[in-house]
Amino acid sequence: MVDTVSGRAQEAVRTLNPGYFALVMASGIISIGMRLNGFHVFSVVLLTVCAMAFVVLIVLTVWRIVVYRNDFTNDFTDPARGFGFFTFVAGTNVLATRLSVDDFHLAAAVLLVISFVAWLFLGYVVPWTSALGRAERPVTRYANGTWFIWVVASQSVATVAATIEPEFDSARRELALLAVISWSVGIILYVAVGVLVSIRMLTFALAPEDLTPPYWVSMGALAITVLAGARIVEMADAPMVAATRGLIAGLAVVFWAFATWLIPVLVAAGWWRHVIHRVPLPWDATIWSVIFPLGMYAVAGIYLGQADSLPVVGHIGSAELWVAFVAWVVAAVSMLVHLWRSIVRPATG
Repeated sequence: MVDTVSGRAQEAVRTLNPGYFALVMASGIISIGMRLNGFHVFSVVLLTVCAMAFVVLIVLTVWRIVVYRNDFTNDFTDPARGFGFFTFVAGTNVLATRLSVDDFHLAAAVLLVISFVAWLFLGYVVPWTSALGRAERPVTRYANGTWFIWVVASQSVATVAATIEPEFDSARRELALLAVISWSVGIILYVAVGVLVSIRMLTFALAPEDLTPPYWVSMGALAITVLAGARIVEMADAPMVAATRGLIAGLAVVFWAFATWLIPVLVAAGWWRHVIHRVPLPWDATIWSVIFPLGMYAVAGIYLGQADSLPVVGHIGSAELWVAFVAWVVAAVSMLVHLWRSIVRPATG
C-alpha cells in the first residue's frame, strides 16, 4: 500500500502525530510578534500558513478518527504522545488571538468556545488514559516534555479570554473569571508537571535520546504564562481583575526571569545530545515544539515590556522574534522536504 503516493499519504494520516498542531501554534505566535512590531507582510504570510495548517490538520485528524480509529485511540494511552492532543487547544487559541489582533473578535470568541470545551475534555481524559490509568508503576517513568503542553493549553485559554474581554461588555465578568481561573490552573499544572519531570530525570537513567525537542515546551509554558498574565493586567476593569492585577503583574516578571534562565539550559542539553553524543535530528512533528517556545518567549517579552513598562524586556523580546522567525523558516523548509521525500516522491526499488 505504501508504494504509491496514495498509500504513503494514508500511512502518514494513520501515524499522524497529535502534536502536529504545534505548527499552528508556532506560525500563529510569530505572526502575532511580527504584527506587534509592524512587519505586516511577514505577519499576514504567517497568519495564512497558520490558518491553512489549522484547517488541513483538522481535516486530517477527522480522517484519522474515521478510518484509523484504533491508532487514534491508542495515542490517548501513550504517555509520549497523549499530551500532544493539547496542541489542538493551544493552536486554536493562538489562531484566535491572532484574529483578535485584527479585530475579528467574534471569530476569536467562537474559537475560544471550541478550545474551552476541548480543554475541559482533554484536561480530564488525557492525564487519566495516558498516565494515571496505566497499570504500570511508577508513572513518573513516562514523564517527559510533552506534558508541559497541558500547561500551554490552559494558559492559551487565559490569553484569549483576556484579549477579547474588553470587546464584550455583556460577558466581561465571565471572561475575566475564565482568564484568571485558567491562568491560575496553568500555574499549578506547571508546578505539578515540573515536579514529575524532575523526579523522572533524577530517578531514572537519562540517555541523550531521551532529551527530545518537546522539553523546550518547559520554557514555552512559562512564556505563555507571562503573556497571559500581561494580557490580564491590560484587561478592562472587572472584579476578578481588580483583585488579582498586582499579584499577576509581579508573578509575570518572575516567570519571565525563570524562562530566560531556562534557555541556556535547554541549549546546553541540545549540545550535549546532538554534538557530544551525535544523536541525529531527523525531521519530526515535535520540532515545532521548539519553534513555538522561541516565538512565545519573544511575544511574551514584547507584551510584558508594554504592560509593566519594562522596555528592556520588550527589546529582548523583539530581538528574540527574529531568532524564532529564522528557526521557523528552517523548520518549514525541512518539513516540506520531508513531506516531498516521504509522500510525493515515487518510491525507489
